Amino acid sequence: TQTEGGEWGRAATDDLLRSRIRIHSLNFMRGRTFLNKYIILDEAQNLTPKQMKTLITRAGPGTKIVCLGNVAQIDTPYLTETTSGLTYVVDRFKNWPHGGHITLLRGERSRLADFASEAL
Repeated sequence: TQTEGGEWGRAATDDLLRSRIRIHSLNFMRGRTFLNKYIILDEAQNLTPKQMKTLITRAGPGTKIVCLGNVAQIDTPYLTETTSGLTYVVDRFKNWPHGGHITLLRGERSRLADFASEAL
């Protein structure tokens, strides 16, 4: 059976093939400036504060950045919920009038994933 996720996956693949979505490694960000771009930093809970600064300071005029992550899913051995770059950015940007932060209160993956997140 087809699911909404399947249609989303096909649409994302089509966009990748048309070069509307680009994926870049953290290793190639230094020295770049992104002008009028929409940047999504996924799995940001696994970045250090220094890595977050490196990425966010690449934003030029007209660029928007969205950082996605869940500090309960940190799997980098030297980071914790308090030392994660995601926590650092949320704290540093909390009073900036052009920034925002939301916390989602429930998972959207599945009941099994929600239970595993709490039980394991």
